[in-house]
Amino acid sequence: MGLSGGQYGLPVPLLLLLLTCLPWGTALEHISYVPQLSNRSLAGTLTQSTFTLEQPRGQFSHRSISDSDAIWLVVAHSNATQNFSAPQRVEDIPVPEDFPWRGYYLTLMANRLLYPGNQPGNQLRVLRVGNDTSCSPTKRGCNHPLPGPGPYRVKFLVMSDKGPVAETEWSNETHLQRAERLQAAPGPQSTGTVVIIAILSVLLAVLLTALLALLIYTCYDIRGSTPISGPEQSVCVRRYDTHHMISPPAVGGS
Repeated sequence: MGLSGGQYGLPVPLLLLLLTCLPWGTALEHISYVPQLSNRSLAGTLTQSTFTLEQPRGQFSHRSISDSDAIWLVVAHSNATQNFSAPQRVEDIPVPEDFPWRGYYLTLMANRLLYPGNQPGNQLRVLRVGNDTSCSPTKRGCNHPLPGPGPYRVKFLVMSDKGPVAETEWSNETHLQRAERLQAAPGPQSTGTVVIIAILSVLLAVLLTALLALLIYTCYDIRGSTPISGPEQSVCVRRYDTHHMISPPAVGGS
């Protein structure tokens, strides 16, 4: 049974060529872990630009992973996970500025020493995605606020100096909060509001009518009690003469 024919159907040189062309070292170790949203009673677990994950504690104890390997969080649009390709070099790591056209980026670099399996006490261990408003979106690893409501999916990617080593599974879809628009309350509350507005409008109209009637009545009352002389009326003015202003009667001459 030769390799050049029979049941294999491919000549030896062609098989050797195919084996040579295979991308050695690109097969990532699979970690059976699904990133989870924080289930703690923590304020702001979901906002309009951030969400909070549980830390993947004790998930990177595999022999192929060393303490110096970087553990990245991959943030992707839900419809871009199938297009994700693990970067082969650190220089190829996408940044938040690439998110609109690439559909994913890497952030929150850590190592497995920060994710030990034993959690001391009641210490809070979470990862808040999109929580850094001061970093530049062009900087590698920047935890920039998320640009919209999503949905988003995340996973962890382990990288060494030689390239990607291992990865977890993708999380479920995460939808962020949406900005609420001001609108009338639906149902019975809206009907009650309309009735109250109608009653107040009627009362306001009655009050304005009463004030206007009172003003008109007051004006006519003042005008009727004050004598005003018109052009057709004669006014008699009594003449007063003082004694020192009367001239003596003229004396006739002889």
